Amino acid sequence: METKIYSEKQIKEVAEFLISGEVVCFPTETVFGLGVVFDNEEAFAKLVAVKRRPADKPFTLMCADLEDIEKYAKINSKTKEIIKQFMPGPLTIIVDVHDNVPSWVTLNTGSIGIRISSLDLVRNLIRQCGKPLLVPSANRAGETPAYSAEEAYNIFAGDIPAIIDGVATSHVPSTIIKISKNELTLIRQGTISFEEIKKIWED
Repeated sequence: METKIYSEKQIKEVAEFLISGEVVCFPTETVFGLGVVFDNEEAFAKLVAVKRRPADKPFTLMCADLEDIEKYAKINSKTKEIIKQFMPGPLTIIVDVHDNVPSWVTLNTGSIGIRISSLDLVRNLIRQCGKPLLVPSANRAGETPAYSAEEAYNIFAGDIPAIIDGVATSHVPSTIIKISKNELTLIRQGTISFEEIKKIWED
């Protein structure tokens, strides 16, 4: 497979690859990400293969807009406040999902991490697809993520058709929190501090 680097102006072309079930790579405000449309099981299998990742580790569901989250996830009022304060941005929230998210996406757990990037490029790409993407960091399992299109090309050339040019800005992965039965748990500390999130949650 030939791998090409596309400019931000060519988002429609890259979206066509996603819609047809391919894996593509693009910058976010944290690190470069790999993406597939969330509801295509063959694309999901390709993503697992490209990442060389254990099949028992779920991917993040990335949405374009705040109002999209409730279409796929069960959100209470406290969670809404966290979303309002910190999204779009480098925060992933693990929450229970509705039945329109296939069970193989959540690995039969009924929950998934959801994120909205603060980068216009990413949100526009998702809008072009008309549905959320599953997005892990752009690296092979256990290796360092790509921070530039060139690094991504060196890792994935021949495995994916498209990489969107650009650079990741923070180089720090998103903070991950889990919200379950009205409990808030820190899974991974990123640029947004857990203390800030807890303050909103408790207020």
